[in-house]
Amino acid sequence: MRVAPETQAREVARAAAQWLALLESGEATDEDHARLQNWRSSDSRHENAWQKIQLLRQRFNDLPSALAMATLDRPDPARRAALKRALCLAALVPAAWLISRQLPLDVWRADLHTSTGEHKRLPLADGSSVQLNTNSAVNVDLAARQLTLVRGEMALNVPGSSALMIDAHYGRISVSRSEVCVRLNERDCTVSVFSGSVQLQPLHGPALILNQGQQVSLQASGAGPVTAFDVLMPGWREGVLMAQNQPLGDFLRELSRYRSGVLRWDPALEALRVTGSFRLDNTDQVLSLLAASLPIEVHTRTRFWVSLIPQKKTG
Repeated sequence: MRVAPETQAREVARAAAQWLALLESGEATDEDHARLQNWRSSDSRHENAWQKIQLLRQRFNDLPSALAMATLDRPDPARRAALKRALCLAALVPAAWLISRQLPLDVWRADLHTSTGEHKRLPLADGSSVQLNTNSAVNVDLAARQLTLVRGEMALNVPGSSALMIDAHYGRISVSRSEVCVRLNERDCTVSVFSGSVQLQPLHGPALILNQGQQVSLQASGAGPVTAFDVLMPGWREGVLMAQNQPLGDFLRELSRYRSGVLRWDPALEALRVTGSFRLDNTDQVLSLLAASLPIEVHTRTRFWVSLIPQKKTG
């Protein structure tokens, strides 16, 4: 029976993940290294998968090294065993990514991209400018007058009359003499207009015009209702996260986009309210400011594992 190409790709990716996990375990023998070399050279698809998983593995280097430092500072067997498990798990993360995406490297190959917590402002050759928010990726084709939002969030300012198109999975946005923010979410895309007006063509349904101060959600089924634009949301363009009487849970969910690792909080904290303007270049300081103004405590296990709990009552 003929195996589907998608199934073959998943099997190759899974095999590459197993080889990587073996190498990361520190238990690979000379014979294992020889077998890996034979596997890589036996099929070009094997070698391609190995190179891709190595590239992705490099992107996850920060977390294991931080865990290693934290564990080696406390040299007891239980912690070392936990580190070993964490290293093996981290080795499998890129493979899971490859399998779930059927081996594309769209994000890593994007023309422009940012890491977690990073944002960039870049001029384009035609006089336009693009800004990328945290953990975002964009492809640029000025010859075709098109930008493709691969992941995350971007702001585009086009001062001239020659339109630039933004392809954002759920539709296309034509931008000229205007400034727009496009955020790609898991199941939709939010389009917000800072100035001017843009034309939207959803995947399904009629085209529509979106004017300054308006925003809309593009979904697989079409465009949602047009609503007023939240003027606090684009604060990331200036490196700040702003809140006006916002539920703490919503604020922390947004803040977590700018942090590496795990940020957790007790559900009892969800309804607390936050107001203020917070610099995004130091999210640890943001958490400290929250603890100083709200009845919460910040517990830090490592730089990559932080929990918030209700403040303990004294007396």
